[in-house]
Amino acid sequence: MMILGIDTSCDDTSAAVVEDGRRILSNVVSSQESVHMKFAGVVPELASRKHMEMIWPVTSEALDKAGTLLADIDAIAVCMGPGLIGSLLAGCSFAKALAYANGKPLIAVNHLEGHIYANFLEPEPPEFPFLALVVSGGHTSMYHAVSPGRYIEVARTLDDAAGEAYDTVAKILGAGFPGGPLIDRLGREGDSSRAVMPRPMRGDRRDFSFSGLKTAVMNFHHDNPEIPVRDIAAGFQESVVDVLVTKTVREAERLGLSTIALSGGVAANSRLRERFAAEAMRAGLRLSLPSISLCTDNAAMIAAAAHHHFMDGDFASLDLNPAAYLPLGISTD
Repeated sequence: MMILGIDTSCDDTSAAVVEDGRRILSNVVSSQESVHMKFAGVVPELASRKHMEMIWPVTSEALDKAGTLLADIDAIAVCMGPGLIGSLLAGCSFAKALAYANGKPLIAVNHLEGHIYANFLEPEPPEFPFLALVVSGGHTSMYHAVSPGRYIEVARTLDDAAGEAYDTVAKILGAGFPGGPLIDRLGREGDSSRAVMPRPMRGDRRDFSFSGLKTAVMNFHHDNPEIPVRDIAAGFQESVVDVLVTKTVREAERLGLSTIALSGGVAANSRLRERFAAEAMRAGLRLSLPSISLCTDNAAMIAAAAHHHFMDGDFASLDLNPAAYLPLGISTD
């Protein structure tokens, strides 16, 4: 069974063909990094316009690389949220038109579930139940993944997402955009002991908070101009990584789960992957990590998540509307 996935949740236009929810036949991503770089952040209006320009060429390329035709596709899956509403409208409108014109069933996928399912595109996917940490520019949440399609949110950020904090700190330090890979590189070169940052909400609370950490970095940089930027980046990164790893490992142990699945753009961070590997081994937990290319937004993860919806007969109607805010599963609150 082949599913064509489409993702336009933020600033990357992506289309992919995935077979049986596991095998990537193609995964094409058109980046808008050069469009937004001079603004040091994603401009929603520019993003949606670029999606409208690139959505068909990207989809056509994905089909070509997969060596297939639309006639051979079993279903069309699209990310319906959460994300930037203009960007989501571009993808959903295109997917609905494509499904209608070709008589194909339409599957709506939550972007957060897509991130979790990036792990199922690896040779050894996690087995349910497991604890999923989705950490990206827009999200920092933990889910008890009970079974396909059943998720219990056990923790979330109370303010800013970890990835957003990376972008803001990169701007504060004059490192550039996007902040994630730049802070990762600088942090690897720096000495975190020269810029020790607070560990926000490090106590027994499950939730996360990163807004205060951004303020701490700004104040430290202002008060200590002699400290190299790379050391401040290292101190910031060590704080974020320490909080994410400590809370996630503790929650897995509390729930009695043996597997942690990491996903989202920040999951590509080298220090985070390094610390999670070490702490999971120490705690006797299995760690599932997507490939770097599957951490950031992509349509392959949307198509992978759509597989269980297809098997359950869970299809969307052609009056599907995207949602900028779209929680996944149920909350423990």
